[in-house]
Amino acid sequence: MRILDRYIIRHFLSTFFLMVALFCVVAVVFDVAENLERLIDNDAPWGRVFGEYYVSFCLALGNMLSSFIVFLTILLFTSRLAQRSEIIAVLAGGISFQRLMRPYFMASSLLVAGSLLLSHFILPISNQRKLDFEVEFVHKEFHIAEQHLYREIYPGTIAYFRSVNAGRQVGYRFVLEQWEGQKLVEKWTASKAKWMEEQSTWRVSNLRKRTWDESGQEHLEKVAVLDTALQMKISDFGQRNEAISTLDRNELQAAIDREKAKGSGGERLLQLEGHTRTANAFAIYVMTLIGVSVASKRQRGGTGIHLLIGVVIGFVYVFSAKLMSVAAIHAGVLPWVAAWTPNVLFGLLGVLLYQRAPK
Repeated sequence: MRILDRYIIRHFLSTFFLMVALFCVVAVVFDVAENLERLIDNDAPWGRVFGEYYVSFCLALGNMLSSFIVFLTILLFTSRLAQRSEIIAVLAGGISFQRLMRPYFMASSLLVAGSLLLSHFILPISNQRKLDFEVEFVHKEFHIAEQHLYREIYPGTIAYFRSVNAGRQVGYRFVLEQWEGQKLVEKWTASKAKWMEEQSTWRVSNLRKRTWDESGQEHLEKVAVLDTALQMKISDFGQRNEAISTLDRNELQAAIDREKAKGSGGERLLQLEGHTRTANAFAIYVMTLIGVSVASKRQRGGTGIHLLIGVVIGFVYVFSAKLMSVAAIHAGVLPWVAAWTPNVLFGLLGVLLYQRAPK
């Protein structure tokens, strides 16, 4: 590996991770300002706030913005080289533009591999932890569609979930009430209840069990974890809209197979999620091609013009990706077509810009 390769890779990756950190710090500051009162009111432990919730928050944010941040990184780093005429000097020294791009794509390959690993295996776990934290301490339910669900499982016994993640087989803010006529005789409240398929039981976490005797005296029992048999299944509370960001690759495929077996058509959203995770990672290559081709030109306005171009292209890419996602869900566009079309279109733009780059 040449000195030039090591120089570009080192500065590329260091600038990228610095920008990811900057984006995360800004986002965390805004999120803390928005949720601080709720975190304090709900006695959220600060060790979990920053060690669990915001770690997951930053992982998801960094991965989601990875291709855009790669683009900005290349524009910042490469445009400085171009303004100092270093690109021209390298090309004049006998190194082709194609050869110059090799270290950029070597660094991008590391980021693509990391993004694929995050998207398919690591982020689903961290997203689940983040979701559990939000339901427990922030009371956000932004990606669970089944909310405020009731079911009478026995005569006089009513089960309630604030929200359900059918993919994870978990219900949140669980309440179980037993009535005798108009009199409440027993009430369970728990942070969550997980359906254990193999045992056909429910695992209830952080349970508070209240009972009332004949005199009306209340008795409270606290149980950390309780496995109990109840005449209900997670499927009784709906499965159409799962919190699919919490499903890893194998769980996502299992959910797709279940929806196909039901013939409900609900697999399209799940298929779109799977293809999008992979397509977003490979968008890093596309943005690398466009970024180097644009930023290697020395022009009036320098880095500022390059950043303006980058922001415009980034917004257009995000808009096109969102448009295709809507088309996949509501207009019958195949999920893989919707996920990969922005990469194909912007890849063609990258090839065009590459052909016009300095040689």
